Amino acid sequence: MFRTLLLLLLTTFLSAAVYDGVAIVVKDKAITLLDIKKEMKLSRVDAKKAADILIRQKLEKVEIDERKIKVNSSEVYDDIKKMAGRNNMSISDFYDAVRESNGMSSTELKAKTKQKLLSQRLYQAIAYSSISEPSDADIEEYYNMHKDNYKHPASFTVIIYDSKDRNALQTKVDNPMFYSPKVAMNEQKLPYARISPELASLLERTALNHFTNVIPNGKGGFMSFYMKEIESAKEGGLESVRNQIINSIMGEKREQILGDYFARLRHNADINVIREVK
Repeated sequence: MFRTLLLLLLTTFLSAAVYDGVAIVVKDKAITLLDIKKEMKLSRVDAKKAADILIRQKLEKVEIDERKIKVNSSEVYDDIKKMAGRNNMSISDFYDAVRESNGMSSTELKAKTKQKLLSQRLYQAIAYSSISEPSDADIEEYYNMHKDNYKHPASFTVIIYDSKDRNALQTKVDNPMFYSPKVAMNEQKLPYARISPELASLLERTALNHFTNVIPNGKGGFMSFYMKEIESAKEGGLESVRNQIINSIMGEKREQILGDYFARLRHNADINVIREVK
């Protein structure tokens, strides 16, 4: 009797250990509370949305495995190299910039990039043949409905602070009155059309009279932009954003098809919610 009771207690303990920290199980694949917290931070969403993202990723993983879709390390490296190139950075500097901006390590970036490439191939396998390009009428209608999305500042006037000493530069960002000969400054007017999309996005997210995060400058040092002035928003007209609109329409069509596909998979999948996510 004692032996049986001990065995039951041990089994209960082991089961608790297995599920400790696990919030959701999707087809025998666990999603932990830590996974959800990480996704909330990376994607800047609430817990429920983060859980939905992770559930879909698990379902995608099952589909990827069943369809034998592969991505090798060379393809991951090439994609990261392209991202670094668009920012005029070496790969090493790009890793540093990503780590500074959202705390993602190079290993996590590689994993995220691999997942992106796998997902793209899965999307092509599921949805590509079902999508037709939009007509001129569709493009014009979409543009008229989303004009505000295609407005952007004409230019940014910034003071660029530059230093090989990251600590000195960070001190300057934290305390603008701080002076150090190690920190150089240079005021520039940056036309929106002549900077990279990534830099434009960084500057658009920066409020007037504020600094950006400290990021690598691509020359072995570091830099931060102080936003001094933003020239008024500018609308470039339909033709200037035609390709962006086509990509947006195609992306929405693709996501609609994929959303329906994975909604059906989720409805029929074995998903066990162990802890409610709030």
